[in-house]
Amino acid sequence: MTESAQEFYGRWARLYDLIARRTPGIAGLRERAAAACRLEPGDTVVEMGCGTGANLLPLRERVGPEGTVIGIDFTRPVLERARVATADYDNVHVLQGDATQPPVGGSRGETGVSETNGNDIDAVLATFVVGMLADPAGAVDDWCNLVGPDGTVVLANAARSQEWYAPPVNAAFRAIVVLSTPPTTKLRYESDPHVRLDEKIDAAHARLRERAATVADETHVFGVVRLTGGKIP
Repeated sequence: MTESAQEFYGRWARLYDLIARRTPGIAGLRERAAAACRLEPGDTVVEMGCGTGANLLPLRERVGPEGTVIGIDFTRPVLERARVATADYDNVHVLQGDATQPPVGGSRGETGVSETNGNDIDAVLATFVVGMLADPAGAVDDWCNLVGPDGTVVLANAARSQEWYAPPVNAAFRAIVVLSTPPTTKLRYESDPHVRLDEKIDAAHARLRERAATVADETHVFGVVRLTGGKIP
């Protein structure tokens, strides 16, 4: 991510925290994402793009006090909110890093910070992050390699709805995507941000389906949110 993108998401950290915790139905979606990770007490789970930490405590509830939860994000103001939210739990770690070069395990581009090694990671969760990546399918490959055999990778992302009532939903979705794509001062783009977002999300979810032995697919929030979980053979 560029410095301008970090500044953009840092500037809006408070608003994103409010949206992540207060949007109607979002708590249920977090629970579904945590359940899809198929965690057991004592497991280790890594969340790529943890944001302000809204998913970290639901994940911690599933791994228990003997498990480990690691949240990774590239924006410092966002991470500070995550650290405050999880300060009471010594088995929840928040690290600054890139989801394509996570500071854990032995994935591509390892930064050298090692909270755990690849064999110890049972699940990777990535919510609303693959649309920000230049190579989302490549990132999914890395995450599948990170968890190893019998691990689980779960993706949750927003894309245009395919439901019969999609036109008004997608019109609102397009406006949200444009406003949340840095910089927001542009009136015209070379290609529509929501179309690029769809392409990236389609590529990431398709790659997970290719890599996984068993796959669960769900849609939420008027068909806009896609949740895919896969167990890696």
